[in-house]
Amino acid sequence: MFIGNVTNENKTDYKKDKTSEKPLRSIVKSISWRLVGTLDTIFIAWLVTGQVKAAISIGSVELITKMILYFFHERIWNGIKWGK
Repeated sequence: MFIGNVTNENKTDYKKDKTSEKPLRSIVKSISWRLVGTLDTIFIAWLVTGQVKAAISIGSVELITKMILYFFHERIWNGIKWGK
């Protein structure tokens, strides 16, 4: 079935599906979102602990782990046809 220049047939990977996101886009999105999330985590950790050093330490660990988790989460969801 054609809709403009896009077909629904044989979409097996992102190289063939031009409407899909490339891995680099997922990486950039994960970095930008994690910066926002990490600033939030640092702020909350500072409110809870009252210590800036502890808050930054918590935020630093959280930045790395959640960025990696988000990247793989995006890649998995990009392969799911539901809702597209």
